Amino acid sequence: MKKYFYTFITGISIILSNCGSNGAHSTYKSEIIEVTTEKTTKFANTILPSQLKEHLYIIASDEFEGRNTGEPGQKKAAEYLKNFYIANNIASPLGGNDYYQDIPTEALKSNLKPSENVVAFIEGSEFPKEIIVISAHYDHIGKNGVDIYNGADDDGSGTVALMEMAQAFKKASTEGGGPKRSILFLHVTGEEKGLLGSNYYVTHPIFPLTNTVANLNIDMIGRVDDAHENNPDFIYLIGSDKLSSELHKISEEINKMFTNLFLDYTYNDENDPNRFYYRSDHYNFAKNNIPVIFYFNGTHQDYHKSTDTPDKINYELLAKRTQLVFYTAWEIANREFKIIVDKN
Repeated sequence: MKKYFYTFITGISIILSNCGSNGAHSTYKSEIIEVTTEKTTKFANTILPSQLKEHLYIIASDEFEGRNTGEPGQKKAAEYLKNFYIANNIASPLGGNDYYQDIPTEALKSNLKPSENVVAFIEGSEFPKEIIVISAHYDHIGKNGVDIYNGADDDGSGTVALMEMAQAFKKASTEGGGPKRSILFLHVTGEEKGLLGSNYYVTHPIFPLTNTVANLNIDMIGRVDDAHENNPDFIYLIGSDKLSSELHKISEEINKMFTNLFLDYTYNDENDPNRFYYRSDHYNFAKNNIPVIFYFNGTHQDYHKSTDTPDKINYELLAKRTQLVFYTAWEIANREFKIIVDKN
């Protein structure tokens, strides 16, 4: 997540949490959810803690040198993502083996070398021109002398979540189970430098923004912050009700049906001093009137430090949070009508 220089004010919260086992679903029935059923669980359950861990120990390794935008470590991470999608027969929207949306220096900052967003694509079976964008930034802040800022939570956790969801949707597509709308998996660069990769995407979209149904953005979902130390089954949601009341309702109902996490809206408050709504890549979509949800675990003592390492990730919780995003995307992608923008 992009650093925000503001005095961080924390309070003591009393959190009520619902607990559920990873991959489990409740008996709750919803009148809002149209197509996401117990059958969907078959694909959600392919999102495994062990696979998330395997990828994250590579993405957040010293070899990748903190993935600083435009630097060799970031390039290695991009190559790792590209090879993953090729190996899993998940297509590029650009065609062939071109998985990079190249970004020149002049579209970044003058002190940065050229970089690239990494993109993968699953075409919808019925409404292929309608696009759901699932995003996470794969860059981090690099290194300082001998200290490497591995960025396991920020945002290695979101990066590997996209990889696992792409596999799950690919399996569903191969078996004839959707998605009906297309899904773009967007690994953006330059987030730590000012949301640069996502800004480049929305100003040079691969698919028209008018066809983009929603953006589900993941930035730090592998840890537990101090406020939830005793109630770790939670996730902060930001922005879900800003542009589409329908998206917000879908998100809440999906969680009740499948993941039973405590959905904390503390940082969704427009008066929150941290201003997290403006600090990750979803905001560039929201500025273009595209409904968004930002998934976030809050900051912690290792935020933007060399101690943000993969051994500190809660992989069971990372899997459950990833499944929440997957179920939500599934519903948006497969329901009869696309979600409605009814707010400014």
